[in-house]
Amino acid sequence: MQDRSKNKRKDDIELEEGMQGEEYTIEGRNMVIEAFRSGKTVDKLYVQDGCQDGPIQTIKKEARKQETIIKYVTRDRLDQLSKTGKHQGVIAIAAAYEYSEVGDILQRAREKKEPPFVILLDNIEDPHNLGAIIRTANLAGAHGVIIPKNRAVGLTAAVVRASAGALNYTPVAKVTNLAQTIESLKKEGMWFVCADMDGKPMYKLDLKGAIGLVIGSEGEGVGRLIKERCDMVASIPMKGNIDSLNASVAAGVLAYEILRQRMGY
Repeated sequence: MQDRSKNKRKDDIELEEGMQGEEYTIEGRNMVIEAFRSGKTVDKLYVQDGCQDGPIQTIKKEARKQETIIKYVTRDRLDQLSKTGKHQGVIAIAAAYEYSEVGDILQRAREKKEPPFVILLDNIEDPHNLGAIIRTANLAGAHGVIIPKNRAVGLTAAVVRASAGALNYTPVAKVTNLAQTIESLKKEGMWFVCADMDGKPMYKLDLKGAIGLVIGSEGEGVGRLIKERCDMVASIPMKGNIDSLNASVAAGVLAYEILRQRMGY
């Protein structure tokens, strides 16, 4: 017999992780509609494929207003993932923590009388990586983290656990377009550096001042459009048999080089 546990899709695993805390999932048509209308941040919406009735159309309309990712799945899949057994063809995954605005992150830097230091993540889909990066951001003195709405994990229960409490102190903003956000932050006087193995060694770059550190996914790295908007490309010296670091480790190494330079060591 085939072992189904070895063939679960990433979306299914992520949903189950989120469902470990009841407050992170919302099931049933009326409950989901009210969640959207009350302003609750919903990261993803799972809808039974083929459902086209009025309440489902209303839910999808509300989801589009919030630019929530909608995924269509079979009823069997929803049955397997439902905790209440009363999903009525729809399950919403709500953020475990409320997101901040990019402006809140800049204000945090102003309040500390420090040049902004922000970590931006391009397509990080592993919740453990995101949680670890948020933890590193806090310890390295970053004023916040920015993630995209699409092709990226949100603030799920697994992310909360992996952050080890850092989410209580480090704001995370979610944006529709990461490239446009970079351009907007440049107008605020920020410079951007992205991690790439073909870049200049990080020790030879000036990483002081108002800076944004861009980290890409392990598989694809930083996307071309994002990389083109960065002012610098930094590589991490490596002496081994493989050619890349885990995304959260790379973020940690570069964040601490930025911290070292900012502190004048």
